[in-house]
Amino acid sequence: MTCIFLVVLFASCYNAERNCEDFRTGTFEFTYMLDGKEVRSRFVRNDSINIDYVGEHIDTASVSWVNDCEFIMRKLHPSSMRERKAVQVKILTTDENSYTFEYSIVGDNKNKQRGTAVKIE
Repeated sequence: MTCIFLVVLFASCYNAERNCEDFRTGTFEFTYMLDGKEVRSRFVRNDSINIDYVGEHIDTASVSWVNDCEFIMRKLHPSSMRERKAVQVKILTTDENSYTFEYSIVGDNKNKQRGTAVKIE
């Protein structure tokens, strides 16, 4: 009985660190898989714009903050129907120089992906 109490006590006291304000703006790197290949992206975000650099390709998206840890991105110049869909991003945890986040097309709760972005500037 004591073990169960300690486990419940520990679990209820543990809160993932979320200093989202530290990651609202800056320059970040994010590595992900695309068509079986690892792709490294560098992006620069201010309060309302996100500029993503992948190789020589540059994408710009508007950023609308829902709260301190959640925002919606919409590509400014989509080249396909898929790119016209907004992406919802939620910061789950933070540490000194990175954050773990979850993202999906707005309204698509079944196909959420996770990643980690590292702040480089």
